[in-house]
Amino acid sequence: MTRTLLRGAQVITLAAGRPDWEPAAILIEDDLILDVGTNLPDHDAEVIDVTGRIIHPGLVNAHLHTWQTGLRSVGADWTLAEYLTNIHGTLAHAYRPEDMRIAALVGALGQLDGGTTTIGDWCHNNPTPAHTDAAIDGLIDAGIRTVFLHGAPYTKLAADSTRELDRILDGPGRQHRLLTIGMAIRGPQLSPASRAIADLRAATERGIIASMHQTGGTMKPAWDRVHEAGLFGPSVNLVHGAGLTDDWVRTLIDLGVTFTSTPENELGQGHSDPIALRLLRHGAAPSLGTDTDSVVSGDMRVAARMTLAFQRGARHNTHRAESGIFSPVNAATSRHALEWATFHGAQALGLASRIGRLEPGMQADLVIIDPRTVALWPAHDPIATALAAHPAAIEAVLVAGEWRKRAGALTHLGLPQSLHTLQESGHRILEELTSPALFARARRHVVAQVAGHRVRTELAITPEMAPHPGHA
Repeated sequence: MTRTLLRGAQVITLAAGRPDWEPAAILIEDDLILDVGTNLPDHDAEVIDVTGRIIHPGLVNAHLHTWQTGLRSVGADWTLAEYLTNIHGTLAHAYRPEDMRIAALVGALGQLDGGTTTIGDWCHNNPTPAHTDAAIDGLIDAGIRTVFLHGAPYTKLAADSTRELDRILDGPGRQHRLLTIGMAIRGPQLSPASRAIADLRAATERGIIASMHQTGGTMKPAWDRVHEAGLFGPSVNLVHGAGLTDDWVRTLIDLGVTFTSTPENELGQGHSDPIALRLLRHGAAPSLGTDTDSVVSGDMRVAARMTLAFQRGARHNTHRAESGIFSPVNAATSRHALEWATFHGAQALGLASRIGRLEPGMQADLVIIDPRTVALWPAHDPIATALAAHPAAIEAVLVAGEWRKRAGALTHLGLPQSLHTLQESGHRILEELTSPALFARARRHVVAQVAGHRVRTELAITPEMAPHPGHA
């Protein structure tokens, strides 16, 4: 049994009935929080003085693709069509299992460095079991809490993958305490109704999360078929939500479906406006993700600030149109934004009973910020400071009570070599985009045509009446 007592910080618990922040101590025993309060006895614990620091729950990145870590920034100026063509149509085919492992490892370490302690890793580039196992191995090595959402490459036909899913559930899913297995499915927009229903039933039978993209386009009849089968509920996570009618948004909220927005990617690549505003109008809240490092920042604090600014800007615009002046108040606060990036992310991944708040009985996943930097000091409002923090200000990160970052540095051994290996992996994979070989050039041309057709037929909004739930 190991006990640690953190004393002297301003603590943001996000727990119901507690202040936005408070001077408090946190007592940790092994992987659990035992107590949060003032004047806590040390209980034979290692006492760590964190005076002047800010502590908040670990961030939850509810949607990202760590397998693209080695391709960071290559698609910074790509549209969605270019992304589908280049990443899924071309580069994904060049991945070896070892590429998956190093990308997952460094991607997870990058999240930990910024204060993210849990990720929903949407893995849809695993053509073989070896690719899947390598990705999982990298995540476990990093020491991050992960919901590994197993999917299939976009270039393969939608098919039954439950045998592989069960292999993972019975293997690493049972063996590693920080790993939870879920499904990354195509859902009713990108697969036939029969496939969407079978996937969601498989997730329900196994008691796991099923996450799916909804990236725009007129809604297909398969949505109604899934609804009629009674398969929408709290174990279903919807990413992006572009193209959903208002009736569907309301219905899905009522059924307990969770939503994840990745605002920087959604706005930059042309998905649509982030769905967060529509959720908030209905009294619901989004979880947040960063999506893909190949296109946008992997910083969850950027996602939280962008979502908050987008919501406020829309409210001001509405009020200006009605009254000629901006809104006199902001309905969404900095605390809301931090909750979207923590507790609501935990909800989306089915972990809200374990993480997302700092209170007795919860897992000891937390972040310690040193605000005494030129970019953050003075820290008059700890929550606003937490949202504005950057990796250099993250002094320490704990996952299940274990130090993943301490004294401003990641604790993982061999980081320089891992970065070198990742760079070599990325360089080799990117050669697929520039290869002068005739077959490679012909392949790129065909892929571009197919991706363009998909965008036009599957992701475009048409003037036809979209299906909607009959009772909405």
